[in-house]
Amino acid sequence: MDAQWYNDVPCSSIAVESIISVGTGGLIWGSCAGNYDAKHKGLTGIDRASFVAKTVGKYGFQCGLFAGIFSFTRCGVSRYRKKNDWVNALVAGGVAGAAIGAGTRNWKQVNALVAGGVAGAAIGAGTRNWKQVAVMTAFLSGFCAIADQSQAI
Repeated sequence: MDAQWYNDVPCSSIAVESIISVGTGGLIWGSCAGNYDAKHKGLTGIDRASFVAKTVGKYGFQCGLFAGIFSFTRCGVSRYRKKNDWVNALVAGGVAGAAIGAGTRNWKQVNALVAGGVAGAAIGAGTRNWKQVAVMTAFLSGFCAIADQSQAI
């Protein structure tokens, strides 16, 4: 039943739904991380509010962008191959990780994001639940991006 409706819905609709849901998670994560970082930097008042707002926007945008690229690529590969298996998530994780990493112009981050996407797809593939594959890949690659962004370059 799950695979049947998935084939009837346009890839763009699936991508938009992913952007909204994972982007919202990124907004929540950004509000937590922004407050934590602002406290450690000693920011108060307007400076703190500005820092938290920028962090919320950055995390929400990055998570939503990754989710959109991943979902759209996975859907497109699935329809092109006419198969719904773990390879679709593997390819989508690598493409999404490379796309996000390419924006950083740091090949170390590109490699980490691609590896995170591939590893997440491989871990999730063991469940045989394609929704879990997508979520696992998105979160693992997202956490790699967050870890790389938080380190000094």
